[in-house]
Amino acid sequence: MINFKGKKILITGATGGIGYALVKKFLSLDGTVLATGTNTEKLDSLKKEFPNLNVLKFDISDHSKVEEFIENVASQMVGLDVLVNNAGITMDNLSLRMKDEEWKKVIDINLSSTFYLCKYAIKKMLKNKYGRIVNITSIVGHTGNLGQTNYSASKAGIVAMSKSLAIEYAKKNITINCVSPGFIQSKMTDKIVESIKAVLTSRIPMSKLGTGEDVSNTVAFLSSDAASYITGETIHVNGGMYMA
Repeated sequence: MINFKGKKILITGATGGIGYALVKKFLSLDGTVLATGTNTEKLDSLKKEFPNLNVLKFDISDHSKVEEFIENVASQMVGLDVLVNNAGITMDNLSLRMKDEEWKKVIDINLSSTFYLCKYAIKKMLKNKYGRIVNITSIVGHTGNLGQTNYSASKAGIVAMSKSLAIEYAKKNITINCVSPGFIQSKMTDKIVESIKAVLTSRIPMSKLGTGEDVSNTVAFLSSDAASYITGETIHVNGGMYMA
C-alpha cells in the first residue's frame, strides 16, 4: 500500500480542481502537505476543510523569490521530499492574433516557474539524497490545440525539461516524471453546454471525462517508493484520447 507517512509534500496550484484532488489524496495517505496558490480565500477554505494542511500564499511568477519560498516551505514542514508542480494558466488566442504578453506570460508561469521550483526543490532534496518531483503537463503538449500555441509549447517544454532533469539527478535518488491529463471534469467543464461536451466525449474512447482523482492517483503512485525505478516518463491520463 502507498503511504507518505513522514514525507513532506509541496503542491502548487492547490486551489483548482486537480489541486484539490491532489491535496485530498496525499493527506489521505498520511503525508505532511503544504498547499500554495495566489487566492487567499480558497487557501483558507482548504485549510478549514483540512485542518492538518499547511498553506502558504505565493505567486510562482515571482522568480526572484522562488528560492526563498522553497526555504520557507522546507522550514514550515521541516523538510521537502515531494514536489508536485500543478500550477498553470491559459491565455488562448489564434497565433496571428496572439499578443506578446499572452505568449510570454503563459511560458513564464507554466514553464519557467516550473523550472525554478524544480531547481530549488532539488537543492533541498540533494541533501537527503531523496526526492520525487511530478510535473503536471497536458494532452495538448503532445497533440497541439487550436488557439493554444503558447499553452501547448509550455506543456511540451515541461516534458522535455523533466527528461533532462531526470537524467541529471537519477544517481541521486531523485526522480522527475510528468502526468499529462486529458479532459478532466471541473467547474470549468461543468459550464460547457451539453452539445459541446458530447462532441468532446465522443473523441475519448472511454466516452467520459476524467476526474481529479484519476490524476491524483497517478501522481501519488509516481511520488511513492513504488515508482522508485521510474524517471523521465510521462503517464497519460486521458481515457485513451491520446496514446503515446
